[in-house]
Amino acid sequence: MNILYGFINIVVTFSLVVLIEKLFKKEGLYVWMSIAVILANLTVCKMIDVFSFTTSLGNVLFASTFLATDIMSEKYSKKDAKKGVYISIFSGIVFIIITQLTLLFIPSSDDVVNEAMKTLFAVSIRTTTASMLMFFISNMLDIHIYNKLKEKYPNKLWLRNNISTILCNCIENYFFNTLAFIGIFSIPVIISIATTTTVIEIVIALCDTPFLYLSKLEKNKL
Repeated sequence: MNILYGFINIVVTFSLVVLIEKLFKKEGLYVWMSIAVILANLTVCKMIDVFSFTTSLGNVLFASTFLATDIMSEKYSKKDAKKGVYISIFSGIVFIIITQLTLLFIPSSDDVVNEAMKTLFAVSIRTTTASMLMFFISNMLDIHIYNKLKEKYPNKLWLRNNISTILCNCIENYFFNTLAFIGIFSIPVIISIATTTTVIEIVIALCDTPFLYLSKLEKNKL
């Protein structure tokens, strides 16, 4: 069932990226990237089994930020794509600050969620820090590679999309899992998570190409 849910997640998430750009242009993509970063840092804490491997959630949400920056590089500008990364980083920092301030409050005797929040946000602060660093590096690298390939191969949208996204997703994935989970999980588990997630990231990256074409087609219709 996880495979089916994963496919549905990809279609829904990437469709929402295209839809928000259609409705609100690049400003919508800025909003999407901020939402995706915050939600991904929460969902990445959940581990699931894919076939006989263990991986974390949040992959599709993080991958959607690459789709968003590729759309901005394709339809707007490299400067706009970088701005989206900066806004997302700020959103992630706000997320860390507010969640940690929330935990400082002494809960009421009637409270029933504080312990769950402590568990989630205690893990989340580390994964968020790791993901923010790798998010910034990998997305900036993706924007650079995408635009360089766009200059060299202006008629090969699929090529620049897949090369930049797959390469940067894989870099982000291995470094993130190491930074986020070292000391929490054993090295073999981290390698298993990273390897499985890398394969998943490649599949997800290939799946985002039709949505990039769809976004570009919608511009031509306007």
